[in-house]
Amino acid sequence: MTDQGRRVLRPRRSFIFTPGLRPDMFPKALASGTDIVCVELEDGIAPKDKEEARRNALALFETPQADDGVERIVRINSVRERFGFEDVQAVLASTAPPPALMMPKVRSPDEIEILDQLLTEAGHPTRLHVIIETNAGLESVFEIAQCSERIDALFFGGVDMAAELRCSNSWNPLLYARSRVVHAAASAGLDVIDVPYLDLEDPEGMRIEAERARDLGFGGKGAVHPKQIAALNEVFTPSEEMIGRARRIIEEFEVADTGLVVIDGKLIEKPVLRDMHRIVAIADRMGH
Repeated sequence: MTDQGRRVLRPRRSFIFTPGLRPDMFPKALASGTDIVCVELEDGIAPKDKEEARRNALALFETPQADDGVERIVRINSVRERFGFEDVQAVLASTAPPPALMMPKVRSPDEIEILDQLLTEAGHPTRLHVIIETNAGLESVFEIAQCSERIDALFFGGVDMAAELRCSNSWNPLLYARSRVVHAAASAGLDVIDVPYLDLEDPEGMRIEAERARDLGFGGKGAVHPKQIAALNEVFTPSEEMIGRARRIIEEFEVADTGLVVIDGKLIEKPVLRDMHRIVAIADRMGH
């Protein structure tokens, strides 16, 4: 876990949701091979079940969590809505808050800034993950990405975004929106993760979309079923050559103690170090 204000690089190649109503499914999700498990309190929970799901989700973190390399997140409801407000109140009152919260349907930086302040007042080190899935959020994504040191990653919510943009939920119509989210995340030094591929019967289509997302700048992609996770991890895992190069660049910068080095005749400047450390974090997770 990281202290508020300090980002720790870690693999975020894949994530999967587990319902807050089914705490028995939490261990299974943790053992699925994914890098992130997100306990769901938002879209996947009916209004009549919100309170029970919230209670179940927060109870999970009253037990010390294993240091197994899996990132744990709770997706709360939008803080602009009553259920989100109640989620936040429950987190603030908890003596064992979740390590991170995922914020859906974010429209402007003030939502994040207010939650950041409340978490700080409560003494909670909880990190934040932000979903960009509204027109307003897309318009403000650059400012959103910069507004809090608690933010670790931006998530692209393609389903809701397509509905807001009145376009098809497919690659080409959403390319502009995806690109803006990648740009904002890169500018703020954040990870950026793509929306799940919904068709379980089309593994090849999922792989193609994951490869496109990777090439566009995304570091991972969501899964709707555990059987998608292995392929996603494979797509977003750097090659042995990339891992070796990343370790070499990090070592060269440590020795040089300067803002740039020359490797294989190519000038490499310090800003690339973050990506090199991310590659090494993935390699460490794999035991390489």
